[in-house]
Amino acid sequence: MNRRLALTVLLVSASLAPAQSPELKFIADTLVVQADGTYEADPDLATMTFRIFSQEKELKKAYDAATQSMGRIATLAANNGLKKEEISSGALTVAPIYEGDRKKRARSYYVQGQIILKVHDFSHIGPILDGSVEDGVADFRALTYSLSDEEAAKKQAVAEAMRRAIGRASVALEQKGQKLGGLRYMSVDVKQIYGVAPLNGFNVAELAEITPGVAEKDKRFAPPAPLPPQAEKITVTASVQCAFQIQ
Repeated sequence: MNRRLALTVLLVSASLAPAQSPELKFIADTLVVQADGTYEADPDLATMTFRIFSQEKELKKAYDAATQSMGRIATLAANNGLKKEEISSGALTVAPIYEGDRKKRARSYYVQGQIILKVHDFSHIGPILDGSVEDGVADFRALTYSLSDEEAAKKQAVAEAMRRAIGRASVALEQKGQKLGGLRYMSVDVKQIYGVAPLNGFNVAELAEITPGVAEKDKRFAPPAPLPPQAEKITVTASVQCAFQIQ
């Protein structure tokens, strides 16, 4: 039994020895390099987000007012050249407003929703903003600049990072008289910076909760049309970590 056990241990040890050699050789003949790449471009897409709201004593009136406001913004967008697929709106939600005891009848109803516009021609942003605040039932929430083809920008950043990684690895090996071999391993991390410009002005919805119906009916409470912020360049960054074989 002892001779068999000793023979088994010897065979297991012999089988493990060759498996360790390639790993040691891989470390010895490998150069790991990390590099970053950046790609900048002017944005060609603006995303405008509006919140629609209405509060009335009767549910039908509140719902109709919100529906009409959403329809006016959609029509305004279409008149400024936006296509149907560039105008998206969610479902309207209804919240009853109670006074004291919830078991009693609701004193009013609050209806709200959201509509999002995708604008490619930035010259239409101003006219859309001017027309959206006329009825006082639309609250402009944010304007976001981005790229319509984000994947192409990310590829450019990755390509720049890879060129830098190869260049650094080649220069490092030239100092020792060695050459760069094939790529054994690579990891990629891409990040994009969006141009977000929220406009926080006079909130008509908050006033409506305090004084029901006043903000929607009195034009004096309607906020002035905000000025659209200027679009800034979009920056996409990529980080690569590469393991090259050393020849």
